[in-house]
Amino acid sequence: MRAWLKRAADVIGGALFASLFVVFLIQITARFGFNRPLPWSDELAVVLYVWVILWACAFMVPTREHVAFDLVYHAMGPRTRRGMRIAGAVLIGVLSAWALPGSWDYVRFMAREGTPVLGLPFSWVFMPFVALLAALVVRSVWQVWTLLRGAPLDEASLTEGHSA
Repeated sequence: MRAWLKRAADVIGGALFASLFVVFLIQITARFGFNRPLPWSDELAVVLYVWVILWACAFMVPTREHVAFDLVYHAMGPRTRRGMRIAGAVLIGVLSAWALPGSWDYVRFMAREGTPVLGLPFSWVFMPFVALLAALVVRSVWQVWTLLRGAPLDEASLTEGHSA
């Protein structure tokens, strides 16, 4: 099941990126080839960019691939590292869970407003942020659970193949 979910997330992310690329090519062709910029292509490119970044962060990029400042972490012993990893996961999970209801409420509220050109509801534009917060909560719970069960501290054991 996990492999299927990971594959589905990758396919959706790839389709979003391919759509962004096609819209970008249309935008360039219209603007520079025909000297007729298309307002809808600018707007759609921005919306797709937001979706690509947030979708990838939520479901495609493993935790070990994210930027981390770990100089202090690597200077510590294994027991302290485990504690730091647990504390970090709890902090991210709690903050994401705390932000989730307010973010969901805002996204639902924004359904009444639309983008200027295409009229897309802003709830659809910002929906991947809610998905990112939910994924961070699930990822954090998984990481804390795995660490408390005594899993090794190497990055691959906690995040390999894991899609929130």
